[in-house]
Amino acid sequence: MNDKTSEQKPAKPGLGSLVKSILAAAIGVQTDKNREKDFAQGNPLAFIVGGFVFTALFILTIAMIVGFVTR
Repeated sequence: MNDKTSEQKPAKPGLGSLVKSILAAAIGVQTDKNREKDFAQGNPLAFIVGGFVFTALFILTIAMIVGFVTR
């Protein structure tokens, strides 16, 4: 048997897994196991872009809440 055929490249994380990892990292509950898996399998650009999108949405949400409360 050929050892190379039994070794498969790990699957890239899907959109749901990407969002879950970004949210977990953002609130500080990301486990070391998941973080290592993300760095090994994930595309760094996807996590960077996702982080910026999450940050922008978070800031807009907080600004809207503050604007609503201060009216």
